[in-house]
Amino acid sequence: MLKHVVSIHMPVAEKMVIRKNRVLPQGFTEEEAASRRLPRICVATGTHGDELEGQYVCWRLNRILAENPQHVSGVVDIYPAINPLGIDSITRGIPRFDLDMNRIFPGDARGTTEEAIAARIIADMKGASCAVDIHASNIFLREIPQVRVNVNTADKLLPLARELNCDFIWVHAAATVLESTLAWSLNKIGVPCLVIEAGVGMRITQDYGERITAGLLRLMKRLGIWSGPVSEVTEPIVSTDGRVGFVNANSPGIFIPKVEHWMNIHQGQTLGLITNPADGGVLEEVKSPCNGLVFTLREYPVVNPGSLVARVLDVDSKEGAK
Repeated sequence: MLKHVVSIHMPVAEKMVIRKNRVLPQGFTEEEAASRRLPRICVATGTHGDELEGQYVCWRLNRILAENPQHVSGVVDIYPAINPLGIDSITRGIPRFDLDMNRIFPGDARGTTEEAIAARIIADMKGASCAVDIHASNIFLREIPQVRVNVNTADKLLPLARELNCDFIWVHAAATVLESTLAWSLNKIGVPCLVIEAGVGMRITQDYGERITAGLLRLMKRLGIWSGPVSEVTEPIVSTDGRVGFVNANSPGIFIPKVEHWMNIHQGQTLGLITNPADGGVLEEVKSPCNGLVFTLREYPVVNPGSLVARVLDVDSKEGAK
């Protein structure tokens, strides 16, 4: 059933509405599900209006649950658009304010409109058994499917993250995790929240969406929310910040990649060329800093000095390997 999480009046007789689809086991009312304390999962996406990979996942998951109601044994809350104005206007943040929605959680019920919206979202997800916050990259980079968790919550989250059918689990140091995100705020109030990054901004990668959907079903089965069949999932590589090599451009120009995602590469191998279309020259040959796997690769070809071109997982380093 579609429910309103937040509904706020706007100028010119319009409303900004954040919706969720709540799926219950057959024969259960919301009151019965609450009294029986059935496990509940929250699947959220659309926090950034230019990240659309999660839209496909929400669509697929909703269809699977609707077509197989006999296998639903818990509560599933699906939030396809946390920032509906951003999605409607094709902007990353909240329009007009240029405000990043994922920088105002947990919000404030008595604060500004945006803070009140964030507080309502947190209140609606409170008490869930688990939450999954699905993101894509921006328009500049393409990411392989990966789960990102804070080192402070890794012991609790890693067993859940392994179910999500992603190639890679990146355990971030506490200092790099912003305390204003949806995931951080939910983990703080006792709702285990996993963040998925996959694909590229303003696009849908169906293969990634299918993989993540299969992973969500497997996670739901572990939580007692889904009793239907599940697929085998990818065994992810788990690492910390110390195993990640960042590759940045030194020259301005057009980046032409020479490798592909999740490709095995060796130290010094050419990742791509920064070219000058005006004279046909090569300004820079971008090389890998280590032996490893490319899990982030430049999608938007225009680069300037300092632009991120790739991230490489160092397979030789033992720091943080699990």
